[in-house]
Amino acid sequence: MSEASPAQRRPAGELEASVLAALWAAGGPLTPAEVQGALGGRLARTTVTTILSRLYDKGAVSRSRAGRGFAYSPLHDSAGLTARRMRSELDKEDDRGTALARFVSELTTEDERLLRSLLDGSDGTGRHPGPGTTP
Repeated sequence: MSEASPAQRRPAGELEASVLAALWAAGGPLTPAEVQGALGGRLARTTVTTILSRLYDKGAVSRSRAGRGFAYSPLHDSAGLTARRMRSELDKEDDRGTALARFVSELTTEDERLLRSLLDGSDGTGRHPGPGTTP
């Protein structure tokens, strides 16, 4: 079997993003077959199962017994997953100060203002965001 050319390959993370989108839209746990159906059947069930297993290993989804298999639920909403990924990348960095400084230096003026208000304890709307809330 020949490998797909770069033009035919999906962008990194596209399948995981599609599977997570299906889980978020469902509002409840889904089995791999249900995820496959939610994605229009365009992926093999074994592919969906592999993606869900990898997401479970990464801590992005939880799973519970459903018959002989598992049903999966997302552990975070989209913003929470992004925050988790950012923290994971920061945790890999030896020089956290430099990494954070470079991150901040690349923010837009609007994002810098928002970050500043979040660090000051307000999201700019007069309410204080708590853990797990999105601004």
